[in-house]
Amino acid sequence: MTAGCKAQIAPAKTALDPATINRRVEIKVRSEFNIPQDYNVTLGARKPSQIPGYDALPITLSRDTKSQVVDFLISTDGNMLARLEKFDLARDPVFSIDVAGRPIRGNPDAKVTVVNFDDLECPYCARMHESLFPSTLEHYKDKVRFIYKDNPLTELHPWAMHAAVNANCLAAQSGDAYWKYVDYLHSHGDEISGADRNPAKSFDALNRIARQEATLAKLDLSKLDGCLVAQNETQVRASAAEALTLRIEGAPAVFVDGERIDGAQPEELVWRAIDRALRAAGIDPPSPPTAPVKPPQPAGGGK
Repeated sequence: MTAGCKAQIAPAKTALDPATINRRVEIKVRSEFNIPQDYNVTLGARKPSQIPGYDALPITLSRDTKSQVVDFLISTDGNMLARLEKFDLARDPVFSIDVAGRPIRGNPDAKVTVVNFDDLECPYCARMHESLFPSTLEHYKDKVRFIYKDNPLTELHPWAMHAAVNANCLAAQSGDAYWKYVDYLHSHGDEISGADRNPAKSFDALNRIARQEATLAKLDLSKLDGCLVAQNETQVRASAAEALTLRIEGAPAVFVDGERIDGAQPEELVWRAIDRALRAAGIDPPSPPTAPVKPPQPAGGGK
């Protein structure tokens, strides 16, 4: 007998009975999608699909009175399970965020729009705001416009709703006053919260700062005071409801012509998304800033 390496012939797959296939499908779905144990996984009847060699297999996930049907594909021999998702490109809400009437920073006619769902008390939002203004605005100049939407996380931030309402009171009269108010709040959050974290004191501080900005901008103070006292949350809550339709679970959440950026990401990553949007619009992005040239260091040596 001679020794050596020989190719091994893979054993043929054994056909599985329907009950075994169904059980394996259930186990695979539970494990791959982390289905909680108190959910039922029920396989529906197979139907012909548009994919050659695969049948459509609806699977129902249910608990108590709630249920959801998820469509899968299963190979006709029962050996492969797949899921094919379809995305509605025409009606995806990321491409139709309502920005009507919102204050704009940058070029109002720019082809690329950066929309930020912001919480004025959120420290991560303050970090993102600092990245956008002034460096990102200065880098892109008239190529991009920036718009903020309200998404106050009231369960975490007790004065965020009040701040958003006040900002909109200013926006009703002046976009510039709105942006100056937003700038100030994002850079003085600890001051507004105060050492004792008293919401009533924070509200007073927010109102005082709003009046200061209105005075500097020569706005109608009586109209502003009426708005501050009323604290009408309708506009803010409508924006927060839109955030839910976009499946936003925190703040900040930035959309660059629909491309989503969650959280306070590094400036470099934000700029990459903006560059992609500019190229898609047929606009060359600005050149990246050059690092300052360091002066030559004197050579070391003995005396």
